[in-house]
Amino acid sequence: MNSNAIIDFFSGTAGATASVYVGQPLDTIKTKLQTFPNKYKHFFQCGRTIFRENGLRGLYAGTLPSLLANAAGFYLLKNGILFMAYGQCQHFICILRHKTNNEQLTTVENMAAGSVASIFSSIALCPTELVKCRIQTLHEVEQMNSLNNKSSIFKKINSSPVSITRDIIREEGIRGLFRGLTTTLLREFPGYGCFFGGYELTRKILTHENQKKGDIGFVKTWLSGGMAGVCFWIIMFPIDAIKSRIQVFKPKMSLSRYTLQIIKLEGFKVLYAGLAPTLIRTFLATGALFITYEQIRFYLNQMISSQ
Repeated sequence: MNSNAIIDFFSGTAGATASVYVGQPLDTIKTKLQTFPNKYKHFFQCGRTIFRENGLRGLYAGTLPSLLANAAGFYLLKNGILFMAYGQCQHFICILRHKTNNEQLTTVENMAAGSVASIFSSIALCPTELVKCRIQTLHEVEQMNSLNNKSSIFKKINSSPVSITRDIIREEGIRGLFRGLTTTLLREFPGYGCFFGGYELTRKILTHENQKKGDIGFVKTWLSGGMAGVCFWIIMFPIDAIKSRIQVFKPKMSLSRYTLQIIKLEGFKVLYAGLAPTLIRTFLATGALFITYEQIRFYLNQMISSQ
């Protein structure tokens, strides 16, 4: 592993740390609206209900005081791998296209690099996001099971990420941790093409003639990062909604049949339940992610070059 890969990894994890503090409450609301679209009228009501029933910590997980740290760990791992793979894919495309640096890559080439990088992050993402989704919907699933008098792995006093992971492995095996991997890949592969493509395209638009994209400043970098998140979610939100349901409810049917069942019973509109808080969250959080990523990456490169 070369120094650039290490720099991209640590820069990505630093950016993820910033984004999780900014965006985690709205991510919790998004997951609840996707999984239980008929329980909440809109995201304001969902947020009020979470805060009233579980307090501030509910917005950062559901019921666990320590979930912020666990959520941060989830985002750190995913984004560290994603940005490291993205940098390496950019370098590989530069070699293939006979270009000297990443600044010369086109928007389409950056999109290709982002799509391929997402394959590597998806493998790490799927098990951790499955546990995250189940923690975030813990309260609603307990209520549903109590009404239906059903037993569930959610109806346990100990509901830490470790205990939920252990229960999944015991009941479904290691394969159970990768429930939703197909939908994760369907979301991530085109989604991160749009994500990094949107970021690089916006930076290009905001860059003056004879100016490098890395020199556009704080505000423009934040705006570029925000647009990256918006591009990702507008296109990929329905797939994410289906993924959240698969990971929480574990349907005994194929992806295509389950998707058609949702549309038939609840309509296509339900697949966009939770879009509003997601767009607000992603614009703020992804802007924070990229500005932190770019700054840390700059400082680490400066440190290495001065040695």
